[in-house]
Amino acid sequence: MKQISAEELKTRINNGEKLNIIDVREPAEYAEYNIGGKLIPLGKIMGMQFDEIEDLKNEELILHCKGGTRSTQACLFLEQAGFTNVTNLTGGVTAYMKL
Repeated sequence: MKQISAEELKTRINNGEKLNIIDVREPAEYAEYNIGGKLIPLGKIMGMQFDEIEDLKNEELILHCKGGTRSTQACLFLEQAGFTNVTNLTGGVTAYMKL
């Protein structure tokens, strides 16, 4: 699993890169604040309910949560499920919001 800093992610978003960002928080957290990623809560990932990203197995996926713990778990799980290019946002949206 790779890591990406909030600064690097923000730069890539601002540069208009097409990114596959996955938010593993809960719907209420997502509604409060999000950076435009696809919402797939950690519980769904752990329950193998990620059909909507199955076709992205070999593309870069950037996962985030609030602080980095849940997204780390999700990254590890997706790697075990055959995803080859998962990246964790260090510090989660908490770090991103500080920019």
